[in-house]
Amino acid sequence: MVLLMTEKQLPQTTYSISDLSKEFDITTRSIRFYEDQGLLKPKRRGQTRIYNLTERVRLKLILRGKRLGFSLSETRRLFELYDADKNSSSQLHTMLDLVEDKKVALQQQMDDIKVVLMELNSAEQQCRDALANNSE
Repeated sequence: MVLLMTEKQLPQTTYSISDLSKEFDITTRSIRFYEDQGLLKPKRRGQTRIYNLTERVRLKLILRGKRLGFSLSETRRLFELYDADKNSSSQLHTMLDLVEDKKVALQQQMDDIKVVLMELNSAEQQCRDALANNSE
């Protein structure tokens, strides 16, 4: 039995900027910004940008890194390490260092938020007490 694959069944290997914009729900301007920052390097056909699977994966990683609090320079550093060292050992060590730094920063933010919440609760209680005393 011979299986025939139609064009729609073949995996997509190139993407337009609008394809990626729709897929990741971001603006084309954002994608061009990442390109300007050297994080994406699409091929060009005239004025048209042609993104390959690698660029799509990189965009996904940029957005994931952004969600996790990584700066674009940290993401760029990881990409550079990966490009230079395909076995990615140094990239993984760098990633571990970055993750640890982010965890420390987030823990500090959580501690700061707890302090602010306690201060707000105290201020709220003082206001409620003052209102209760004024209505008596």
